[in-house]
Amino acid sequence: MTGRTRLAVTAAVATLAASCAMLPLVDKSAWILQAAFLLALQSVVGALARRVPLARPVTVAAQALVTLLLLTVAFAGDQAVAGLLPGPDVFREFGQLVQEGTEDVGRYAIPAPATAGIRLLLVGGVLVVGLTVDAVAVTYRSAAPAGLPLLALYSVAAGLGQGGSGWLWFLAAASGYLLLLLAEGRERLAEWGRVFAGRRTAPPAPGPPPGRASTGPVRTGRRIGALALGIALVVPAVLPAMDSGLFEPRGRSEAAGSGRGGLTSVKPLVALQDNLNQPANRELLRLRSSAENTRDLYLRIVALDRFDGASWQTTERALTALPAVLPAPAGLAPGVRTTRVDTTVTASGTYAQNYLPLPYPAEEVRTEGRWRYEPEGRILAGERGQTTRGVRYQVASLQVEPTAAQLASAPAPPEQVLRAYTQVPRSLPPVVAQTARKVTAGSANAYQQAVMLQDWFSVGGGFQYDTQVASGTGTDAVARFLQAKRGFCIHFSFSMAAMARTLGIPARVAVGFMPGTPLADGSVSVGTKDAHAWPELYFEGAGWTRFEPTPSRGTTPEYAVAEPAGGGEAGAAPAPAPERSAAAPAAPRDTDACPPGQRKLGECPPADRQAEGGGQASGGPSAGAVAGIAVAALAALGLPLLPMLWRRRVRARRLGGPGLHAEPSRPAEPGGGPPDAAAGAPTAERTLAAWRELTDSAWDYGIPPDDSRTPRAAAERIVAAGALEGPAAASAARVATAVEQVLYAPRPRPAAGLAGDVECVRAGLHAAAGRGARLRAVLLPRSAAQLLWGLARRRSAAARRIRALRLRASPRA
Repeated sequence: MTGRTRLAVTAAVATLAASCAMLPLVDKSAWILQAAFLLALQSVVGALARRVPLARPVTVAAQALVTLLLLTVAFAGDQAVAGLLPGPDVFREFGQLVQEGTEDVGRYAIPAPATAGIRLLLVGGVLVVGLTVDAVAVTYRSAAPAGLPLLALYSVAAGLGQGGSGWLWFLAAASGYLLLLLAEGRERLAEWGRVFAGRRTAPPAPGPPPGRASTGPVRTGRRIGALALGIALVVPAVLPAMDSGLFEPRGRSEAAGSGRGGLTSVKPLVALQDNLNQPANRELLRLRSSAENTRDLYLRIVALDRFDGASWQTTERALTALPAVLPAPAGLAPGVRTTRVDTTVTASGTYAQNYLPLPYPAEEVRTEGRWRYEPEGRILAGERGQTTRGVRYQVASLQVEPTAAQLASAPAPPEQVLRAYTQVPRSLPPVVAQTARKVTAGSANAYQQAVMLQDWFSVGGGFQYDTQVASGTGTDAVARFLQAKRGFCIHFSFSMAAMARTLGIPARVAVGFMPGTPLADGSVSVGTKDAHAWPELYFEGAGWTRFEPTPSRGTTPEYAVAEPAGGGEAGAAPAPAPERSAAAPAAPRDTDACPPGQRKLGECPPADRQAEGGGQASGGPSAGAVAGIAVAALAALGLPLLPMLWRRRVRARRLGGPGLHAEPSRPAEPGGGPPDAAAGAPTAERTLAAWRELTDSAWDYGIPPDDSRTPRAAAERIVAAGALEGPAAASAARVATAVEQVLYAPRPRPAAGLAGDVECVRAGLHAAAGRGARLRAVLLPRSAAQLLWGLARRRSAAARRIRALRLRASPRA
């Protein structure tokens, strides 16, 4: 393996090693195999282009063209011309996949499903970085700057990954870059050794063999690189002044009880929306409960109690050891009916959450692992990297069942509760409070206000459930939602809690899971689509009480059923609670006319309705445009074949002259003409053309021409270097003798059959060469470099003629 080939292989390995850092981002790893295969093809094209040799920009352009063709076959083969050539439909498909992939990156939680858009972003990104690294490190011979695209590739994975990318992926990426630097250093040292060895005049001094003279600096470079890499890995992990190092367990933070023991702010907007928009309802939890009806068995993860006008977050509070029996929930009075519920929960191996999902309010929690307790929110947080992955735990909780009368007659909350949970920022738009007062006009107490707000959102306000709406940020987010009236559980729960606070009702937002799907064996499956957020309002005597403002999601509690505004009969029979509706089946649709977001939800109308409501249907590109694109693509594909085609044409022209294919001339018959008058004898020009073909053929098989030698010496060199024997060696000698006759003899004797001799030599060179040399001689012949030299000469001559014409046309002084 040559130094340049070794450097190309190392560049591809370094790119692939850095790409491995993105493996944790997707739930399936098959994309890395596809990226590795396409990256290998891209590197092979670059290696072949450099061996022609092509100009550096042309080499990079050829690799880019092949990369486009590979991506077309892999991701848009149905839209391509003949399944290979990219056209307008292919670029439209790429644009749509990139748009969908970008949306999926912001929508799905990690690990995200390997959708077509995400796979295009991953594989395309790897190929672009691989092309950049190959161009910088191999084509332009500068390996050090190639670390920048590798660092960019690793940084994307580290930035998107939860808690940063693992130390193993960093080690792989750093090792790949180190190998790239060592490969370049080895190639440069090897070149220096060949130059110095070629100019020695004195015998070499005693010591190691010349071929191993450069291993010392290479070994030193390896040691320096290994030492630097070790320092980069170990120092951040052992220095006490640094908060985290590469070996820190994933998920460790103050939220897990380290440091000050507080809770970092939880921002569940993106994660919750990601789960709701996943194409499949992947199971996260499996539970069994003693409850007669699991329709009210919500699982809380965290409670968001701090509202700054732009977002809801969790207040940082101290964590304590998990007690055997949890304290009684705040505000719960003995007169309110409660039922003990025992629940056993098993978390999936793919579900890694730093907080333990629990029914509210939990009394006892029995689980293995490092879990800490936060009393105010009654949540359990993992410590030192503890997550729910594969955890099995038992929970004893209370099912609180207050009556509407008890909530309507609840006394005023304690002062500290009002002060902490009714705060709204001054930046909150006045329309929020105005709308809350308008909706609850005529209410007699806080309970009626809460029920009116809930029913306005879920039934009478004209709101629509839509998971494709952006979560929204900023102080105007609630006001925009009240005007647009489209959103999902985040919008409804956040807005109801904010409006309740403006009415003086203590409120917060809980994030967790709705009741899952009951199974035939009596267990309940909780999946990604059960992720939910709901408001909790505080009523003295009942404590924190759940409400359900989101239409078509979850279940409305019996105590939250509306009663007459004047007070009415508190114990009136509740109306049937709305159940969760199933997702509407996806209708046949035109993928070009339906936006990606609606397509994922299955809300695209039938194709006939799209044709009626949409604009004029596009009939695609015209036949002329398709033909032009096909011709251009074929021309682009023919570019790598140009050296082979040019070489065949030149060979046919050189060996196709008269006399070159005839048998060797015989002596003249008595009384006949002179020997040089034999039929079919080639001219001197044809003989020299056959010689040029012989030397170019040897060049194609790795024996460059040497103009300083005589024809006979050059033929002997070709025979020796090409390991020619028998007829091939004799043919080379005959061609050399014919050339010497033409060049030096006063009356050259004609020699026929030179074309056969040249073909015999070519056959001998082909038989003696290896498989790789044979393929290169046919596909990328070295002598094709003369084509570029000829083009350069023509360009220079044309430039000289243009300058001469300009001088003639310019006015004389």
